[in-house]
Amino acid sequence: MKPLLDFSRFHKQIVAITADALFLPLTFCVAVLLRFDGFGLALLQPYWWLILAAPLLSIPIFIKLGLYRAVIRFIDYKIVYVAVVGVTVSVALLIALAAFATHMLGLSRGVFGTYWISAIMYVAASRFLARAYFAHLSGAAGGVRVVIYGAGASGSQLVHALSNGGEYRPVAMVDDKRELQGATVAGIRVYGPDALAALVVDKNISKILLAMPSVSKAQQRRILDRLEPLKIKTLVTPPIKSLVSGRVRVEDVREIEVEDLLGRDAVEPDHDLMALCITGKSVIVTGAGGSIGSELCRQILQQRPARLILLEMSEFALYSIEQELQGLRALMRLDVELLPFLGSVLDTAKCESILRTFGVETVYHAAAYKHVPLVEHNPIEGIRNNALGTLSMARAAMAAEVKRFVLISTDKAVRPTNVMGSTKRMAELILQAFSREQTKTRFCMVRFGNVLGSSGSVVPLFRKQIMGGGPITITHPEITRYFMTIPEAAQLVLQAGAMGEGGDVFVLDMGAPVKIVDLAKRMVHLSGLEVKSELAPNGNIEIHYVGLRPGEKLYEELLIGDNVEGTGHPLILRARENEIPWVRLEGMLAELTLACDRFDHPSVRALLLRVVSEYAPQCGIEDLIWCAREEGAVAAPKTLITLAR
Repeated sequence: MKPLLDFSRFHKQIVAITADALFLPLTFCVAVLLRFDGFGLALLQPYWWLILAAPLLSIPIFIKLGLYRAVIRFIDYKIVYVAVVGVTVSVALLIALAAFATHMLGLSRGVFGTYWISAIMYVAASRFLARAYFAHLSGAAGGVRVVIYGAGASGSQLVHALSNGGEYRPVAMVDDKRELQGATVAGIRVYGPDALAALVVDKNISKILLAMPSVSKAQQRRILDRLEPLKIKTLVTPPIKSLVSGRVRVEDVREIEVEDLLGRDAVEPDHDLMALCITGKSVIVTGAGGSIGSELCRQILQQRPARLILLEMSEFALYSIEQELQGLRALMRLDVELLPFLGSVLDTAKCESILRTFGVETVYHAAAYKHVPLVEHNPIEGIRNNALGTLSMARAAMAAEVKRFVLISTDKAVRPTNVMGSTKRMAELILQAFSREQTKTRFCMVRFGNVLGSSGSVVPLFRKQIMGGGPITITHPEITRYFMTIPEAAQLVLQAGAMGEGGDVFVLDMGAPVKIVDLAKRMVHLSGLEVKSELAPNGNIEIHYVGLRPGEKLYEELLIGDNVEGTGHPLILRARENEIPWVRLEGMLAELTLACDRFDHPSVRALLLRVVSEYAPQCGIEDLIWCAREEGAVAAPKTLITLAR
C-alpha cells in the first residue's frame, strides 16, 4: 500500500475530511454515553439526527477556517485555536438547530457541553498524532542525536522544525533557567547545564545546537566556555523566523564563528553621526574592492548619498563590488548614482579630476597594501601605495577643496616593526602635517586592529585546516591580536570620520586582545575534536608553530603614547600622537620618492627610520649595525647581538 506520506496534498485533505466525517459522529455518541453514564442504543435514539448533522455542520466550517489547508508536518499550537473556534461555531449551530426543531424537548443540554469539549480534544489531538506519524515516516526518529541548548520559545520551535526533517533528532534540552529545568518542552525533557557531560555519554549525543537568538554575545561566550571541555561539535541554528518561514533549511545550521567566541556585543551606531558626512553628499571610497573598502561602500550606500564613487586598481574587485552595490541599490530602491573608476591613488591628476568633476565632499581612503610579509618583501611598492598614495590623494583632495578626508589606518602603525606598519604611520604623519597647513579639508585617521573575515584572516584558514584533519599552523605560541567584525569596524569608521576636527587620530576600542593559540584550541574543541599534545597523545588535530613571519609582531598596540581621551562614542577614542611639521616632512618625502624611483633600498630603509622614529625593523646583526650607523648612533656589538637575538 502506498504510504500516506506519499499521497498528494488533495488526497491527504480527502483523508482528513473522511476521518472527521467518521469520528465526529462517534465523538457525539461518546458525549451522550458519558452524559448518561451508561451504554445502549436507546440512549442514542433521541440524538440520531444530531449525530448525523454534526459532521455536516462542522466540516464546512473547518474548510472555511482553513483547517484542511494546514500542512500537518508544520502545525503548531495555533491549530488548537482553529479547533476551538470551529467546534464552538458548529456546536452553537447544533444547539440552534435542536432548539428550532424540538425546542430541546427530550434532549440534555449537558450532552452539547460534553460534545464541545470532546470534539475540541479530538480535532486537536488527531492533528498532533498525525504530525508525529508523519515525522516518524520522514525519518525524524533516526538522524543525528542532538541536545538543544535553550528551552525557550526558540528551542521549542526548533524542536518542531527538526521533526520535519531526518537530519537531527533532539533527545534532550538544556537551559540555564531553573524554572524550566525538569520540565518537558515540546515533548522533550529539559535539564540543567551541569547535566550536559552525563547527557553526552548516556544519550550518545553527537552534536549540540544552540537555540538562543536573543542572548548577548557575552552570555553566548560564557555558554561556549561551558561547552568547550565537552569536546563535542557545537552548531548555531539559523534565526527561528527563517526556519519557520522556510527561507533557511535546518541543514543550514552554521559552524561556530570567531565572533561567537569573542563575546563582543556591537554598540548600536549613532545614525546622526553615520549620516553627517554622507547623506545627500558626493562620496568617494578608494580601495573600494577590498575587505574594508567594500564594507564601507555597503554602509555608505544605505546612508543615501547623492553619489558614490568607487576607485579601485583591480578590475575584478571593482566589477564585483559595483555589481553587488547595483543589486543592493535596486533592492532598497535607492536614488544613488554609482560611478566605478579603475585607477591608482598615485595618479594625482586623475584623482583631482574625479574629485572636482563630481563635487566630492567626503573621501574614505582605504586603498593600501596590508599583508605584512608581502610588503616586507616589496617595500618600495608598499611605500608608494600606502604612503605616497596617501600623499597624492590628500593633495588632490586639498586642490579640489574636499571637506573631509578619512584615512583607514591600522594598529600596526604603532611602534611598527615592519614596512607595512611604518608606511601607514607615515600616511598618518602626512595627514597630520596637512591639517596644520590649511583648514579647508579636515583630515582624520581611524586606527584599528584585525577584522574578522578579511582576506588573510586566520579563522577561515584554521577552519580549513581542522576540516582537513590538521595540522593547524600558528606562527608563535604567545602571539595575540585584536579582532573586530568588518561591519562594526566600517560603522565606527563612518562615525569617527564625522567627529574629525582636523588632524585627529581616532582609535577604536577593540576589546581585549585574543591569544591566537587559545582561539585555535577552542575552534578544535567546539568542532568535536581534541588537540594532540603530551597530555592528549590520541588527539585528532596537531598544532605546529612555524615561526614569526618577516616583520610580524607578537603583540599589536593601538596607542603610541598614553595621551588619549574619550569622545561622544563609547568605542571611539581620540589619541594625541607626535607630529612632524610639513616643512620638515616635505623634504624627507621628496627624498623618499627619489629613492623609490631609483630602487635604492638602503636609502629607502634609512629614510623610513628618519620619518617614522618609532620604526624598529626586525633585522640581523649586520642590518642593526648599518641602521645604527645611518642614524649616527653608537652601539656596542654586544648590545646589537642581544637586540638581534
